[in-house]
Amino acid sequence: MANILVTDDKESIRNILRVFLEMNNHQVALAESGEKAIKLIEDNIFDVAIIDLKMEGMDGMALLKAIREISPETEIVMITAYGTIPTAVQAMRSGAYDFITKPLNLDELKLIIERALEKREITIGMKVLQTQTKDRQKFSNLIGSTPPMNNVLALIEKVCRFDTTVLITGESGTGKELVARTIHSNSSRRNNSFIPVNCAAVPESLQESEFFGHAKGAFTDAIEQKKGLFEDAHKGTVFLDEIGDASLPTQLKLLRFLEDGEIRRVGENTSFYVDVRLITATNKDLLKAIDEKKFRDDLYYRINVVEISMPPLRERKDDIPLLAEHFLQIYSSKSERDIYNISQQSLAVLMQYDWPGNVRELQSVIQRAIAYTNKDTILPESLPSQILSVSTKKRFDEKKQMSLPDLEKTYILQMLESSSWNLSQASKIMGISRATIYRKVKEFGLSPKTDRSI
Repeated sequence: MANILVTDDKESIRNILRVFLEMNNHQVALAESGEKAIKLIEDNIFDVAIIDLKMEGMDGMALLKAIREISPETEIVMITAYGTIPTAVQAMRSGAYDFITKPLNLDELKLIIERALEKREITIGMKVLQTQTKDRQKFSNLIGSTPPMNNVLALIEKVCRFDTTVLITGESGTGKELVARTIHSNSSRRNNSFIPVNCAAVPESLQESEFFGHAKGAFTDAIEQKKGLFEDAHKGTVFLDEIGDASLPTQLKLLRFLEDGEIRRVGENTSFYVDVRLITATNKDLLKAIDEKKFRDDLYYRINVVEISMPPLRERKDDIPLLAEHFLQIYSSKSERDIYNISQQSLAVLMQYDWPGNVRELQSVIQRAIAYTNKDTILPESLPSQILSVSTKKRFDEKKQMSLPDLEKTYILQMLESSSWNLSQASKIMGISRATIYRKVKEFGLSPKTDRSI
């Protein structure tokens, strides 16, 4: 059922169309003039508008242009006499879907309406897809479609709109800085500075000076006044990674900044205001640090207005193929190598591994594989031996009830597959002679077509 507007200055035409359209289960609104039609369009959503081209007052062409501005998704069908067909064609060029000539052929009109509704559905679907694509592109560097990552993306989308402080938690390598950059680049501060600093990389004795600046002569090496990173980031964002490694004096100054937006350079007595958004991150248990008196509880509650917890890669393994493909495109392009694919066997190996180094480790593995392979596809032989061995062990653990010959057969087949059936390479991995492998292949009847589920 569609919502259809009929505009014609002849009452007989309006009534005929109303009865016909209602018989076809459509909802119908009638307008005797262009002015009345515009009022109805402003207050209602119509799927299709049927407009007489020649009307007293506002004619069909003028009404067409008005509807295109008010409701561009409404499909328009023009009614015209034979003598005004050129004008009807002009109307189609101005955005009408189609036209029908008088006397009206209702079967033809029914077909035109059905096609117009199909076009409208496709058009709306495309707009929805474009909007979704645009939204995804905003976070294009954050790869993943699993529930844990969808939760992260939903939180990021919310906090982008506000200047609230954000605490990003998670293991090393999960992408905490990438999240911080994404928040900044989609916020109102996107055109200003984003300054990241790792607290663990700055000695405690220098943290206050680096973060807040110092006056000339404030200490031995302070030969001139220096701005701190908070001052440099005015109107922008400061990202403090590993906030748990901030010294207690630095924590106190951060707390004062969060309370009133003011900072004071080391060696000066006056404070001044800076407009900076603070985003922090940690891979430590800050609540434990509070119990150990290593972190201020009042600062914790100020930086943890919104917490975004980054899931480890082992908890979102279904994202591994997406991430691997993403890194493959990046590094094959940078290295100017024509490497297009990752084999299914290689992906299976990657999925078996638990990734203690998280996304950062996967990134390094793909980069290494691109350097090692001499083919257009990444095969298991290009992956690090520790990842291959973990994959093999897990497969054996899943087959603990197998007989010893079957285990041996499975192991040899796995090693042959991981080396692309290069017997010499497989023999080195297993620590046995090439002749022994050849004998075992014949004994077990192995070939590249052998079922891997044995």
